Amino acid sequence: MPPRPGLLADNTLRLAVEGYGWLPNLRRREGTEVVQTRLLGGRAVALCGPEAARFFYDEQHLRRHGAVPGAVQATLFGRGAVHTLDGAAHRHRKAVFTSLLDPEGITNLQRYATAAWDETVAGWPSWQPVVLFDEVSRVLARAVCRWVGVPLAEPDVAPVAADMVAMVDGFGTFGPRHLRARQARSRRERWLAELVDEVRQGRRAADSGSAVDLIAGYRDADGERLDPRLAAVEIINLVRPTVAVCWYVAFAAHALHRWPDLRARLRSGSPDYVTAFGHEVRRFYPFAPFVAGRAVRDLAWRDVPIPAGTLVLLDLYGQNHDPDLWPDPYVFDPERFLGREIGAFELVPQGGGDPRTGHRCPGETTTVALLGALSGRLAELDYEVPEQDLGISLRRVPTRPRSGFVLVRG
Repeated sequence: MPPRPGLLADNTLRLAVEGYGWLPNLRRREGTEVVQTRLLGGRAVALCGPEAARFFYDEQHLRRHGAVPGAVQATLFGRGAVHTLDGAAHRHRKAVFTSLLDPEGITNLQRYATAAWDETVAGWPSWQPVVLFDEVSRVLARAVCRWVGVPLAEPDVAPVAADMVAMVDGFGTFGPRHLRARQARSRRERWLAELVDEVRQGRRAADSGSAVDLIAGYRDADGERLDPRLAAVEIINLVRPTVAVCWYVAFAAHALHRWPDLRARLRSGSPDYVTAFGHEVRRFYPFAPFVAGRAVRDLAWRDVPIPAGTLVLLDLYGQNHDPDLWPDPYVFDPERFLGREIGAFELVPQGGGDPRTGHRCPGETTTVALLGALSGRLAELDYEVPEQDLGISLRRVPTRPRSGFVLVRG
C-alpha cells in the first residue's frame, strides 16, 4: 500500500545534492519502479521507461502549464514560452519552429556552423591552449544568429554566446549561476525585443522567411501578435539551444580522448557512424535530469494513484542508462545505434514522442546534425590534450567537463 501523501519526505534538498542520480537512487532505495515523493513542498510521482514516456507525453494525461517551475522559466525557457503551452495553442506556436527546422533549414544552419568552425580554428595560435567549450559556444552563436536573422557584429559574438550559455548553466541551481542566468535572460530579451520592434515598424529589414521575420509577424490562434518580449523569448528559444550544443561537443571531445580509437571511425565520414556517435554522446553524457508535467485528472500508473494536479516526473537520465534498454549502459559504444531503429519513446535526452506535435524538442534533429558535423571536424583536427581536470560531476546540473576541455593545436 503506497504511503499517505502526508508521510512522504520532501526530496528537494536531496535532489540538489545528488543531481542526476537523484531519481535512480530514489527508485533503488524504494525498491519500486514508480516512486512517490514531495518536491518543493508538493506531491510528485516519478516514472521511468519507454511505456512511462508514452504515458507522460499523452496530453490527455499531463499538461505543461503550471509544471515548469518559475525559476526554470526565468532562466532556461522564458516566461510564456512555447514549452509552457498545451493543446492547440502549443501546436500552433510550435509550427513556427518546425517550419524553420525542416531539412533545408537544418542543412543551412549546419553549413553556417562548419564555416564558423573552420574560420575559428584557423585563428587558433599554434601551441596555445584554448577551451573548446567556450570556443564552440561562440562558433554556434555566430552561426545561429546568422541563420535566424539576428544581426551580430563580431565584438558581440562572445557576450551573446556567454549569455546563452549562462541561461542554460543556471537552470538547475539557485546559487550564483542562477542569478547570472536571470541577468543574461533579461539582457537578451531586451535586446531582441528592440529588434522585433524595429522590424515591425519598418526601421530594420528582416530576411524573408527567417526566424526573426516569422516570429515578428506571427499571430496566435486568436489572431494576436506576440508582444515584443515574448517574441524575443521565442527567438532565444532558437538561439539558446543551438549554442547549448557546445555541451555535447565538449562531451564528444571527452569521449574521443577517453576512447581514441573512435577518431578513425569518425574520420571515415560514414554518415551512419557519425549519427550513431552523436546518439551515443547524447545517451551516455547527461544533460537534463528529468522533465515534468502535471496530471490533468485523476490517473494511475502501475497501480500507483496520481491525483489531478500531481507533479509527474519522467527520469531522462535513468532511462538513458537503463540496462534493459541499453546493455552495458555505462560503456560508450556508438555501434549500439548502427542498424537500429530508435523508438520515439526510447532515447530521451531531449524528450520523447513526436516533435512536430508534442513536447519533444523540435531541435533534436538539429542537435544531432550539428554534433555530427563538429565531432567530425574535431576528429580530423591535429591537437594535444594537456593535463587538466576532465572530471564530470553528476551532482552539477547541467554538468560538463570541469576544465571545459582544453586543447592545444599543433
